[in-house]
Amino acid sequence: MAVEVRIPTILRKYSDGAKSVEAEGSTVRELFSDLEARFPGISGQLLTEDGGLHRFVNVYINDEDIRFLGALDAKLDHGDVVAILPAVAGGSGGLRSEAGAQAPGRRAAPSGSPPVDRGSGG
Repeated sequence: MAVEVRIPTILRKYSDGAKSVEAEGSTVRELFSDLEARFPGISGQLLTEDGGLHRFVNVYINDEDIRFLGALDAKLDHGDVVAILPAVAGGSGGLRSEAGAQAPGRRAAPSGSPPVDRGSGG
């Protein structure tokens, strides 16, 4: 059964630059095997050595996270859209969750500047 797979920018070097490709499989695991056959090396970016999904890769079937649909054994139907998204990570810079809250050992910085760590002194 044909499934549309949306490829993130970081993996397009494996798909010859294609933003989306068609692939076959009745489960996500089978789909990834088909992708590997068509685009060698792509599954190494998606799966761990023991065959599990890398923790920094998110996969959605029709906007539903596969972790809630059976993970790699999630069923696929003809016409489904599978989106592969790398997890986004990063720091908050100088942002704080509570207005005016300060971390211990930090002096308040002027607005727009990162906090200054003064350490323990000595």
